[in-house]
Amino acid sequence: MPEPADAASAGSPARRAAPRIVGQVAGRLRFVALFAVLAVLPYLLSYSQQEIAVLLVINVLLVSSYRLLTLTGEWSLGHVVIMGVGAYASALLAKRLGVPVPLSMLIGACMAAGTAAILSFPLFRMKGFYFLIGSFAAGEIIRLIWKRFTDPFGGPKGLKRIDAVPDIETGFLSIDFYEPVNYYFLALAVVSVSLFVLYRIERSRIGLTFHAIHWQDRLAESVGVDTFRYRTLAFVIASFFAGIAGGLYAHYVGAVNPTRFGVDQMVYVLVWAIVGGTATFHGPILGVVVLTVINEIVLRGLGLDTARPLIYGAILILSVLYLPDGLESLGPRLRAWLRRRRREPAAAAGGEGGEAA
Repeated sequence: MPEPADAASAGSPARRAAPRIVGQVAGRLRFVALFAVLAVLPYLLSYSQQEIAVLLVINVLLVSSYRLLTLTGEWSLGHVVIMGVGAYASALLAKRLGVPVPLSMLIGACMAAGTAAILSFPLFRMKGFYFLIGSFAAGEIIRLIWKRFTDPFGGPKGLKRIDAVPDIETGFLSIDFYEPVNYYFLALAVVSVSLFVLYRIERSRIGLTFHAIHWQDRLAESVGVDTFRYRTLAFVIASFFAGIAGGLYAHYVGAVNPTRFGVDQMVYVLVWAIVGGTATFHGPILGVVVLTVINEIVLRGLGLDTARPLIYGAILILSVLYLPDGLESLGPRLRAWLRRRRREPAAAAGGEGGEAA
């Protein structure tokens, strides 16, 4: 018996591919809308808010690079210090040796990655809680070196008058990167490229191996995966991009000191990651954006900016208790709730029809 035309068309490849194509188009439209918002955003802010937006973009790269390390199951308390390695290295290269700032940023990021490669030998002999404490100890050693040696690190006061990103001067174009809006777009471009690279790494075979090591490291070793080498690779890549964030920060603010890269700043990175969630790529980004808005708009508007550690602690506790998967889980939860709401009237109508029959 020939198959009905409707059934044949429903099973056709074109009909099956339609939802996937629609999803791809919708995803691209969301990216276009996001970049349109980011392009307009600085012009809607005051001067001080523009400076906050610059630092927010830099922190997005910092917390995203940190998430790459957590893919292997290890959480570090030294990531902000690694950012400081990139900041100090780039600042010293530009200030003392006259290296052009863009090149000094890149070299500083490589030095941050090299520092991570050296630290990986003792640190990855430990796992879990011991790795966490070991990374904290290693970070504190580096910070104490910065504090102890006035030459070349500037001691407790750090480095000041760091060279800024050179202005762009052409016959028809003049860009002064001292202005927050211009530096915002520079940071946005660098961070966007970095996030794309981090995303592609996670989606690659290397990223899948990171996930495998996180969930079943013994099983991964049994099939020939060198877990030490892959953990080191994740640490080095994450540190490279943390170094880029450090370079962007140093050459924007114009000064760095050991206090800026202390454990209190590292705790904020942990809170951003935990509150946002680390199961998806956008989770930590969501966390840092939401908490920065709360801190800079809500708390400062209420005159509670000095209570930031207290508020962050309360948010962290509430998140762990009532939103253990982070803010990234709100979307799936909302969609599941809406589906249940749509099904309830249909189920009720079906039940009434059955009773009438």
